[in-house]
Amino acid sequence: MQREDTSASYPKEKEEESVEIEEVEETYEDHDVSRPFPVSPDYVEETHQLTFRAVFVGCALGAVVGASNIYLGLKTGFTFGPQLFGAIFGFAIIKAISRVLPESGLLGRFLGGSFGPKENCTVQSAATAAGGLGILFVSAIPAMYRLDLLSDLPEKDIGKLIALTVCSAFFGVFFVIPLRKYYIVHQKLTFPTPAATAYTIRSLHSGRSGAIAAKKKALALLYTFCITFVFKVMTGYAPGILYDWHIGWTLYRLGFTSIISLDNYGWWIEFTPAFYGAGMLSGLNASWSFFAGSVLAWGIIAPALVKNGLAFGASISDEFPLVSYQGLSFSDPSRYVTHPSPRYWLLWPGVLIMLLYTMADVIITVLPMFASFKKEYINPRSWFSRGTVNPEDEDQTPMEDRIPTSWWTIGLFLSTVMCCAILATQFHMNVGEGILALILGFIFSFIGVQSSGTTDVNPVSTVAKASQLVFGGIGKAAHLAENPARTLNLTAGVIAAGSAAQASDMTGDLKTGYLLRAKPKNQFIAQLCGSVVSVFLTSGLFILFTKASPCILHPPESGQCTYGAPSVSAWAAVAVAVASPSLPIPKSSGYTAIALGIFSVLTLIVKRFWIPKKYWAWVPNWNAVGLAFVVPQVYYSLAMAVGSTANWFWLRNNPKGYDMYMFAIAAGLLAGEGLGGVFQALLAVIGVDGGKFGTAIGCPGLEFCG
Repeated sequence: MQREDTSASYPKEKEEESVEIEEVEETYEDHDVSRPFPVSPDYVEETHQLTFRAVFVGCALGAVVGASNIYLGLKTGFTFGPQLFGAIFGFAIIKAISRVLPESGLLGRFLGGSFGPKENCTVQSAATAAGGLGILFVSAIPAMYRLDLLSDLPEKDIGKLIALTVCSAFFGVFFVIPLRKYYIVHQKLTFPTPAATAYTIRSLHSGRSGAIAAKKKALALLYTFCITFVFKVMTGYAPGILYDWHIGWTLYRLGFTSIISLDNYGWWIEFTPAFYGAGMLSGLNASWSFFAGSVLAWGIIAPALVKNGLAFGASISDEFPLVSYQGLSFSDPSRYVTHPSPRYWLLWPGVLIMLLYTMADVIITVLPMFASFKKEYINPRSWFSRGTVNPEDEDQTPMEDRIPTSWWTIGLFLSTVMCCAILATQFHMNVGEGILALILGFIFSFIGVQSSGTTDVNPVSTVAKASQLVFGGIGKAAHLAENPARTLNLTAGVIAAGSAAQASDMTGDLKTGYLLRAKPKNQFIAQLCGSVVSVFLTSGLFILFTKASPCILHPPESGQCTYGAPSVSAWAAVAVAVASPSLPIPKSSGYTAIALGIFSVLTLIVKRFWIPKKYWAWVPNWNAVGLAFVVPQVYYSLAMAVGSTANWFWLRNNPKGYDMYMFAIAAGLLAGEGLGGVFQALLAVIGVDGGKFGTAIGCPGLEFCG
């Protein structure tokens, strides 16, 4: 929550405003987040909750986040949600517009008029939908290109890309409605970030004090965003000076020849604002677990593998002893087992750790809840009913504001038929396989919503890899050749992961609306509009990035590329493994993966059942450790560790300033670098980027910088 500084040096007016803000907070701090906010006696009902301006501004803000997420996702697989970004920035934009424009006239009818919390909820709903689906273009879809399953250029497949995105977007939106009643009304899950978004929107609209807090947050976000954007664009022209500091390379040039190994294993400093921001949002435990995983994987295991002849690097310079250990693509498939790179060897322990740890965490969290469910809760008929046996469990949303059953049932039926038709005609999947992919998406959405609703962690991208195992078995049973089996595997993964991620995000939105007493019907329409924007936005951005950096789709054997794309590598590797006659995994890697996977689960069990909750922060997050095995860019985990540590000192020394500005600054850092990366890609496409007009001073080579 936001608190104003009430130090004695402030003028009397400032102190009064601070008291008002604290009074607003006290009103809602103790509110039960399983129920809508109480209606204020002097509250005036909003007559226009679904407006053109709300949907337009929401989609525009979602586009900014979507662009940032594709950039960040291709870098390391990290993304951030647009809920709070859309809520704060949406308030700042529309509040300013509503004051300037009159309610009458053509512009007034579309853009003018009063602006309240329910319309603000519409803004963030559209933003979330428009900023989603980036997961598809930082994981399974690029993996299809890496395995030569589609055309050589994405622009030739624009129809297929849009078709796959449409399948995931709309199937996920339509089947989210029964999830709303099940998880929000029946189970009363908390949904930390959506609940925080609802609190934020409520406080922003709490009279003069809310407007003051909103202005400060918006300005902090805007300034941080602009400074970061300019900085990121400038780094393209002098990456070795402004962005990447290759300390090992510099010391090597000064005569310390053995220190070149530091650079070869990727240990350099990168001034990446986005991952400082990611560390601020992730906290100490996740960020330092990620960094500890990098030390274990790339500071201990990788050098040991090379020294003992279990993994091998690729020389990338005849003049200097530069060796890359980040390669994944081999021209000879047998080399995956006989001559693996450290990155390929480490990939399997990383994937198995994340998969086992995430599944174990979900099971431990969900089982006690299932044990306490009432019979009517697990009866599917109750998900669709208009009322429940227990009045305390009754949906407090008025009937006329709910989403009509015909809307989503007809939409779900039509989207299912559309998906099956697209998958059959474009990707040679029969109807049974298409329906199975959709069913898996539905199942994964339950896991994603349950996890995000209780812990604020959405494991869909990791859990959805289970679909690859399922369809790997189907491909073997059908005796498919390797390429058709890989196509089946990844296409089904796109549908399952994308629809589940979309449903999870939309359920969180509906939680925000439930707390604010916004009309679900309006949110549903805003989500549909945002989904349409997301379909074309994400497809276009993917084409832009791959045109600017072709190595995303076809990385060199050295593995050096501006975008590491770890999720792409993981999806491609699993598809190759399950479609091959025998698993192309080095035995030492497989045994290590099993051992570390089991150890991560045991650690989780000990943490949950034997360690007091106040000490949980000291137990490593093995999901973050596993991610470090998959991500060879260790400077990202270093940046996150620094960001989370600085954030901890900020909270400790200035909690009021932290509450007011932390999220705004973190979001500005993430969105600023992300959109700066998009602009850099545009500069590369038109031929005026740093590759032609910049300097390589401080870089071993441009492929090592930026």
